[in-house]
Amino acid sequence: MKHPLTPQIAERFAEIALGHVTQEYPHKLDHVMDGPEDVRSPRDLHPIFFGSFDWHSCVHGYWLLLRVRRLFPDLAVTKRIDALAEAMLTPENVAGELAYLDRAYSGSFERPYGWAWLLALHLEAPMLEPLARAFADKFASYLPRLTYPIRVGTHFNTAFAMILALEWAEKHDAKLALLIRERARHYYGRDRACSAWEPGGDEFLSSALVEALCMRRVMDAEEFAAWFRGFLPDLDAGEPATLFAPAFVSDRSDGKIAHLDGLNLSRAWCWRGISDALDPALADLARDTAALHLNVSLPHVAGEYMGEHWLATFALLALEPSPVE
Repeated sequence: MKHPLTPQIAERFAEIALGHVTQEYPHKLDHVMDGPEDVRSPRDLHPIFFGSFDWHSCVHGYWLLLRVRRLFPDLAVTKRIDALAEAMLTPENVAGELAYLDRAYSGSFERPYGWAWLLALHLEAPMLEPLARAFADKFASYLPRLTYPIRVGTHFNTAFAMILALEWAEKHDAKLALLIRERARHYYGRDRACSAWEPGGDEFLSSALVEALCMRRVMDAEEFAAWFRGFLPDLDAGEPATLFAPAFVSDRSDGKIAHLDGLNLSRAWCWRGISDALDPALADLARDTAALHLNVSLPHVAGEYMGEHWLATFALLALEPSPVE
């Protein structure tokens, strides 16, 4: 079963995001307190991104809203998105978010997941230029110092962050784009016979497939196909089997276990994103596997706040056409 991104689905996603991007509590801060004066509320610390349970989810909640507005400008929900953007994405609020990065102990704040999503949001919201430039500079400093890629299937994953950052850099920073391409090849270019021991119990990214999608974004189709055959040489035989089986989510009220719905949605995104460079039979298998994963978790993007505050973003990634399609 295919799930094209329709106006109706996009509007549903936007309604979900509008319900949480300005919901301050409950909230999980990424915040180091250097004294009692640092005991402050999310809204006081982050004048824009104080909702959606945590900073990064609020960032990509705004991304979802502005992306939907651009893709489907005639939706009924567009006026509400416009009003929210006008009220929240102001120069004063951007300056407040930027000021947070100058605090003590903020060097690793939201690294690299939140950094990457902020760059993605800037592609939809040009007024965030100062904040985007600050995070781009952080990437430019960080990647040469990151000796080894972080492969876990959570927020620290290097490949996922580079995918989003590269799309931004190709439009705004040629030097950073070159660096990301070089580091991706350095980190992953010699990887062979991936075991794909996944998913972990709280992962929302496939460490194997997000790496593959990263390499697809830095390689042309022919080069990627050759690399991918070495990386996952037994896919024709259905191995590693775990990459074809959607994760089972036992408790969607548990924030960590609910990550597994995100895994299914992000796998769908990855399988579709690499399918264009595969041999026809394997490409069909990739698209079918993407649809299978999507079918399992798309019905659960709302209903439990532990998933609702972020899952629609990954559903949108999975449903949108890939840049290489």
